[in-house]
Amino acid sequence: MLDDSQKKKLLEIARNSIESYIRNAAIEPFEEHDPEFLKNRGAFVTINIRGDLRGCIGYIHRDRPLYKVVSDMAIEAASRDPRFPTITESELKDIHIEISALSEFKKVHNPHEIKVGIHGLMIKKGFYSGLLLPQVAVEHRWDREKFLANTCYKAGLPLDAWKKGAEIFIFSAEVFS
Repeated sequence: MLDDSQKKKLLEIARNSIESYIRNAAIEPFEEHDPEFLKNRGAFVTINIRGDLRGCIGYIHRDRPLYKVVSDMAIEAASRDPRFPTITESELKDIHIEISALSEFKKVHNPHEIKVGIHGLMIKKGFYSGLLLPQVAVEHRWDREKFLANTCYKAGLPLDAWKKGAEIFIFSAEVFS
């Protein structure tokens, strides 16, 4: 678990990475030595401007240090989310950053193991996969079945694929902004 000072530092890393990239098309190399930041974890960075989503990109693999994932995903969310144009320098003052630091994924065989508001979901079947963060179900007031159906939809699968052989994975996230 991250403490408040670590969360604040990760938010600074995200903001500094975005600002450096948008202003200079590069990021200054840096290192972190906090043992929590050096743990290999996945993370998502979400950017909102005046309450509107402006980018959200994540990395789910646990093969890179958390601080590097946060820095890279902040840049990706600001500049490479295909749903939105790249954030401009004039917008930097208005960005609100949210980080979701992910736990390990656990395959579940019984959908009743899913706790809405606590777990995020990833559903996989064949070449298709989709992921929704824990806070998405809460924001949309979905129950477990709607959460599962919408994760299938995100994966490009039929809404009931979770009942028909798709693999279901749960995870939790430390979400802070």
